Amino acid sequence: MMSKLLMVRPCCFGFNPQTAVNNAFQVPSGEDPALVREKALLEFDHFVALLHKHNVDVIVVQDTPEPHTPDSIFPNNWISFHPGKMAILYPMYAPNRRLERKKTVFQAIQEHAPRIRWIDMSPRERENRFLEGTGSMVFDRENKRAYACRSQRTDEELLRQVCDTLDYEPVCFDALDKGAPIYHTNVMMCMARQYVVICLESVPSMADRQKLLETFEKDKKTVVEITAAQMNEFAGNMFQVFSRDNEPFLVMSHRAHKSLTKSQLKVLRSFNKMITPELDTIEIHGGGSARCMIAEVV
Repeated sequence: MMSKLLMVRPCCFGFNPQTAVNNAFQVPSGEDPALVREKALLEFDHFVALLHKHNVDVIVVQDTPEPHTPDSIFPNNWISFHPGKMAILYPMYAPNRRLERKKTVFQAIQEHAPRIRWIDMSPRERENRFLEGTGSMVFDRENKRAYACRSQRTDEELLRQVCDTLDYEPVCFDALDKGAPIYHTNVMMCMARQYVVICLESVPSMADRQKLLETFEKDKKTVVEITAAQMNEFAGNMFQVFSRDNEPFLVMSHRAHKSLTKSQLKVLRSFNKMITPELDTIEIHGGGSARCMIAEVV
């Protein structure tokens, strides 16, 4: 089950006010924008080098200065790939994020995955309805489920349309951070082959919690629960990848790794080794972490 990952190397990374309105993980630091761009680029290159070191296949596409796309480093939000050479394009909340669907990225995709059948949901942006890819949805591909917490960026009807297309079961619930809806499911939940990492503390409804736990039990998933404080250190924004030798690795930022307890790490290490890049600049200014930077090419 070798992973092939699509990553976009940034040229214009920076704090995006269009996404900050409902992404509580973004922090305006007041730092010099040129320095932020430089530090983010170093973090990106180090992350890619770590993946290569662990024999993980990565397709890197260089972003272009025009049109200006400060969040291009997070391609998982606007595209997802599926068996049968199918890809879905998603409707994005922020107008400047819609510009990330660039010709250069499509050319790289066609080179590595030719003859793709495209399903384009982006016209729903004109209706102010949004579903931001594997940010909004956390896929359990083996059990054909799509987990999603409702938010301004995750339209439940569009979720069900995707699930109908993929023959998946939607598992929809509410999740809050400091009383506000969590903008993306993948900051509070990570689905791996044998386990799930989740911040149940952020799910206010006991019925929703029970539904989630029953589904995990049915699918024989070990549950690794994280706290809201750990979620805010990006401990939910993890992703399991597989090397060319099919060795599993759990990818998370160094910041997320530091927030985990010894007992949590022991459980996670029983399933896979870890890749933990430093992503502080990207996390602070972009409000996303390791999982957000990866689009899995199936």
